[in-house]
Amino acid sequence: MKLFISLLAVLVLIILPLILVANGGDSIRYLFGVIVPYVGIAVFLFGIIYRVLHWARSPVPFRIVTTCGQQRSLPWIKSSKLENPHTIWGVLGRMLLEVLCFRSLFRNTKVELHEGPKLAYGADKWLWAAGLAFHWSLLIIFLRHFKYFAEPVPYFVTVIQNLDGFFQVGLPILYITDIIVVVALTYIFLRRVFVPQVRYISLPADYFALFLLLGITISGIVVRYFFKTDIVGVKELGTGLLSFHPVVPASIGVSFFIHLFLVSCLLMYFPFSKLMHMGGVFLSPTRNLVNNSRAKRHINPWNYPVKVHTYEEYEDEFREVMRAAGLPLEKE
Repeated sequence: MKLFISLLAVLVLIILPLILVANGGDSIRYLFGVIVPYVGIAVFLFGIIYRVLHWARSPVPFRIVTTCGQQRSLPWIKSSKLENPHTIWGVLGRMLLEVLCFRSLFRNTKVELHEGPKLAYGADKWLWAAGLAFHWSLLIIFLRHFKYFAEPVPYFVTVIQNLDGFFQVGLPILYITDIIVVVALTYIFLRRVFVPQVRYISLPADYFALFLLLGITISGIVVRYFFKTDIVGVKELGTGLLSFHPVVPASIGVSFFIHLFLVSCLLMYFPFSKLMHMGGVFLSPTRNLVNNSRAKRHINPWNYPVKVHTYEEYEDEFREVMRAAGLPLEKE
């Protein structure tokens, strides 16, 4: 039920521009081509700023670093500079490995219960590979889209396009990242459906994010390879949005508006979903703190005098009741 509700929500988002743009006039095309993208970008920016400021205001009085190695102590005991960093450079190195290589996910293990019963632990590198492939491919696709917003096209975009379309399969050229994103998202979706432990903890929001990302990817592939639209018109729209002088050419097809509407919905949904881990990882105290608790004592600055009720006072208050109940007393 959670899966079908999420799928239905994404299908509604696809059908909405399909019907309205196909049967509407210039005002509807302006709504989906200009107003909705601007609203999506505004919600995205303000939402991220709000979440980041909210996290930044959260007090972190203690060092709660997640550690997987030896902490620095005596000079003759070798410490783990990346797994248990005691300097800012160690924290930066650890954070770079986490953000660029998903190092903690690479160390992830799976647990299986076999007959006996026997509990077995094993490597689980497929999830790490799918996550890494998806995120890097999505970054490359994002950078490739700069060609629709800049004239002349930046040199780095040309280099990325040439590398991404190295195999030159068909015309237009088939980009490898388009295939990788679909395969990676499909694997992550199937894992969430067929692994009982993952399916049990999955929420409708988890399926919705996957379906929305798949819808964006597949609609982009459809626009590029099947129901082709006017690329010149798309670039005119993109440069107009960036320069705040938007124009919606009549030559742009309905399939592009579906793709653009799904992207705008993702932008509006992003700051208030689990996808916000993109920004949260940098503000996580388990990752961004130096673990020097042995070298420096950290005292909670919010500590305040607390009125305590000692056992002696407790016994004085309830002595008769305790004696009647047969409970032992320290003093009569």
